[in-house]
Amino acid sequence: MLYSQRITGGDPAPDQIRAALAELAAAHPDIIECQVPLRELTTFRIGGPALGLVRVHTPDEALRFQLLAREHGLPLVALGGGSNILADDRGFCGLVLRLELDSFAVRGHAVTAGAGLAFDALVERSLEAGLVGLEFASGIPGTVGGAVVGNAGCHGHEIGEFLREAVVLRPDGRIEMVTPASLQLAYRSSALKSSGDLLLEATLELRSGDVGVARQVRQEHLALRRRKHPWREPSAGSYFRNLPPASPEGRRQAAGELLDRAGVKGMRVGGAAVYERHANIIINTGGATCADVLALAARMKAAVRERFGVELQEEVRHLPWRSAGDPDRPPFLT
Repeated sequence: MLYSQRITGGDPAPDQIRAALAELAAAHPDIIECQVPLRELTTFRIGGPALGLVRVHTPDEALRFQLLAREHGLPLVALGGGSNILADDRGFCGLVLRLELDSFAVRGHAVTAGAGLAFDALVERSLEAGLVGLEFASGIPGTVGGAVVGNAGCHGHEIGEFLREAVVLRPDGRIEMVTPASLQLAYRSSALKSSGDLLLEATLELRSGDVGVARQVRQEHLALRRRKHPWREPSAGSYFRNLPPASPEGRRQAAGELLDRAGVKGMRVGGAAVYERHANIIINTGGATCADVLALAARMKAAVRERFGVELQEEVRHLPWRSAGDPDRPPFLT
């Protein structure tokens, strides 16, 4: 999950941002880390240094540093598991909040999880509590926050089916509980990508069921993911979104199928290559740069465009060196 916000209406120069961040780091030397490589915080293992990093463990800490960033005029990014992110080679010119809110609680059939809890850990802990429904998500990387923001799903299900309520931090500093309807959940999307609200916590409604059967389904999904997805080479998962169905009752067409038929397997740019077992996954074979990945993705899109006349849309989001979003409606990337 990645939430980015330009705190002020102006657009301060990098030198101003560096100076402001140095001032903030000097005031909080035990909390703010400087020049932290984003390649260490993303599953692609790509990206230059963030000027500053704060590890956030509670909603109050998130609020505190959002306000401090505003006070110092700093661009702000909130990062979860970094599983769907392509960070810029230059890094990020601002402050990164690394969300490590990993709380978990059960009340009846409802489970409440912090945004920083690993999505797969939520699946396992729910089963341990005797609740089923999320086994479809077994093995999906990233965090609960990223899953909600991108309405993550597979095998015909999405997390939005189970969401009952969520807690968000507004850009103006209010912490509020919101309904699923207000999040406008859609295929791999939600209003959180553009509203500027930072997801802190999510409550899902599950059900009692045969945990043994659910665990068997979970193991099958994990085994399938191990066969189809890279586990040695760094990647960000599926790079492009699946295509809309041809009819309301139909299923989405897999982008990987079109890419495979377009002959992208074997394509490579620098250290970035198309994964041999899945045409919709780009892997970092070692030393890949953001520029390598973007160039390879452009070649893959062009191949599908030329063969089928279809324009693929990226699912992996690029975090640029400088945020250029509307300060009143900052982009929320996952």
